Amino acid sequence: MFSAFSSIVHDSVPARTPTDTAVKRLDGIGHVLSGLDISAIRTQADVNRTLWTLDAASKCVRAVLAEFRTQPVTEQLVRKSRNLIDLIERARDQVVSFQAHDAVLS
Repeated sequence: MFSAFSSIVHDSVPARTPTDTAVKRLDGIGHVLSGLDISAIRTQADVNRTLWTLDAASKCVRAVLAEFRTQPVTEQLVRKSRNLIDLIERARDQVVSFQAHDAVLS
C-alpha cells in the first residue's frame, strides 16, 4: 500500500524552502510506512503494533502541516499530505477489519 514511497531518494537535493523541508519530512514518513506489511499480521500484538504505527504516522503528518502552517501552502505539500493521510486511513481500516474478522473466527 505504501510502496510508492519506497523509491524516495533521501540523499537528494537539500531543501531550499520551508515547503521543501515539509515535503522531505512527509517523504520520510511515507518511507517508514512503506515497510509495513499488513498481510504479515498474525497476532493481536501485530495488530496493536500496526495500529500504533499508523496512528503515530498520522500524528506526524498533522504535526508537519501544523509546523508549516504559516508558510505559503503549495499544491505539492497539500497533495502529498492528503495522499499520506488517505493511505494511512485505508490501511487502518484494513487492519481493523482484519482484527474484526479474526475475532469472529476465534
